[in-house]
Amino acid sequence: MSDQNEITVRVVRSKRKTIGLHITKDGNAEVRAPYYATKGEIESFIRENTEWIRKHAAQARERAQIAEQTPKLSQTELNHLVRVARKVFAERVAYYAPLLGVSYNKITVRKQRTRWGSCTKDGNLSFNALLVLAPPEVLDSVVVHELCHRLEMNHSPRFYAQIDRVFPDYKKWDKWLKKNGDALLNRLPSDQ
Repeated sequence: MSDQNEITVRVVRSKRKTIGLHITKDGNAEVRAPYYATKGEIESFIRENTEWIRKHAAQARERAQIAEQTPKLSQTELNHLVRVARKVFAERVAYYAPLLGVSYNKITVRKQRTRWGSCTKDGNLSFNALLVLAPPEVLDSVVVHELCHRLEMNHSPRFYAQIDRVFPDYKKWDKWLKKNGDALLNRLPSDQ
């Protein structure tokens, strides 16, 4: 598929069972198909999803353009942000852990491009330093989310019930992060 916006569609075959679609960060499409899918089936799938591809490719290209124009943090600023983040995350985790009735081990602050936080089964917590640039409620929502994994290592209704118990505005701030998270991630220097 190619139109005036030059959308390239790449087909990737694997052991998967269904045909799926993914838009890359540069605004092109990747069709993921089972080995046994015929060329005709794949072409039909692309035709049926042409409008979806155009819409999401345009959005991806707009995000990429914004990312290019976003001022990047210097290495000095980023190092300062990490130091501040270590202190802030330690305080927020220490505040919310007793409210949830959970313990935790090590807290790590990272400069990541794809994740906001994580929690291991051993209770090691990791957070993205860029969250310090977000509203405090966003940072708290990620802290609570990761601490709730100490109770439920999944994203089941029980997991979200635990979040709601101590942070009822979670959905509002999670939505904020989904909407504005790329702008934060774009602040990372290219060499990170």
